[in-house]
Amino acid sequence: MSENNIKIIFTGSIGTGTKTAMGAITDVVSSKVESISSGTAVAHGILLLDDGKKIHLYGILENWQQVDFKVDSLNSACIGLVLLLDNAAENPITDLKFFLDQFDGIVDETNIVIGVIHMSLSKKMTLEDYRVELKAMSLNLPLFEVDIRQKKDISLLVQALLNTL
Repeated sequence: MSENNIKIIFTGSIGTGTKTAMGAITDVVSSKVESISSGTAVAHGILLLDDGKKIHLYGILENWQQVDFKVDSLNSACIGLVLLLDNAAENPITDLKFFLDQFDGIVDETNIVIGVIHMSLSKKMTLEDYRVELKAMSLNLPLFEVDIRQKKDISLLVQALLNTL
């Protein structure tokens, strides 16, 4: 894998702030939405690491259901997926299961980290509740409460991915 083509994919349910999260850790997020082969709209940004390496960030914004991640170009050189979940959603566990099913090509091939937003707005689920559900799916994924506007929170998600390499 070329060091200049390393990719991290950001996604989540509507309203989780995929593009905002990307903007929290990079100065360069395209305002023009790019389109990959399937017609899926994605935002692109570049994260520059202290050692000079670049990580390309791709935020899947719409029509992600059309992407076959086992063969899509986004999956090539992808080191991980950042999945953003909204704890204030009607049923965040259903969202968790849905996204893990939709992205099964990545679940099987690479690393995933989960960031849960709006924990303070809704107390219906705790991080432990999410861990129990993940364990029931035989998954042990890094899971964090995050504010997508905070650089330190999004950096934590990326660092968790990098630490699993």
